[in-house]
Amino acid sequence: MQREEKQLEIAIEAILLRVNELKNSIGAMIFKLENESDTMNWPSFLDNYALLSGQLVSISKMLGHDKCPALRNYAVLPLLLSPERDEQLLRLTEHRVPMFSHDLVPDYLRTKPIPEVEQKMVQLEHKATSLSYETIQKQMTAYSKVVGQVWELVSKAREEWESESSSRAGSNITSSLADTHALVAAIAMGKSLKGMGPGVMPPNMIGAPGRPVAGGAMNPSQMQQQMGGPMGKVPSGIKTNIKAANQMHPYAR
Repeated sequence: MQREEKQLEIAIEAILLRVNELKNSIGAMIFKLENESDTMNWPSFLDNYALLSGQLVSISKMLGHDKCPALRNYAVLPLLLSPERDEQLLRLTEHRVPMFSHDLVPDYLRTKPIPEVEQKMVQLEHKATSLSYETIQKQMTAYSKVVGQVWELVSKAREEWESESSSRAGSNITSSLADTHALVAAIAMGKSLKGMGPGVMPPNMIGAPGRPVAGGAMNPSQMQQQMGGPMGKVPSGIKTNIKAANQMHPYAR
């Protein structure tokens, strides 16, 4: 007898531990749905749902294990009922159950559904059993067709998403961060730019971008003559012809 009680106590402690883990996971998921619904994506929701599903499966396996006693063979009976507030019960139930009164005991220790719910379930079961075999097959075929179409859409969208992801990951890099920084530094601060040497043509002697004017490159002496002597003055491109006023007037007397 003592061995069975010890085994039952160990099993209940393990079950309570798993149930508390499941409760915390459900609370965390509800918190995310209420406060992070704008930023929460579908893969994250599926991960949380998979965690809950795994914990439920773990509890089911624990209840069906050979070492776990059959809890259905045990009955839970209240030892003390009181309509007054119980602080210890409130603390144990995380402020959910303030008292263990005659009105609350049937709801908390119920082993069968509420009579109204049980009656509704009986009606649904009777309706399901009253359907003919042909009707059931038609409904199953229609549901299978709808599920198949949805599955095809989801599979196609997944293939497209995976192909796009692989193409983006395998695309060649067409930019260099170091070259970009060097270009910005050269434009903004003149970094790595050299001054104009003796063999470099000034900007006014260049035609199209990167192409010299007709005649080819000039040596320094020619450039000096074009620029107006040793002082580096640039000659004017406007030709003038100054004449006397009497020669300019066509009707001079």
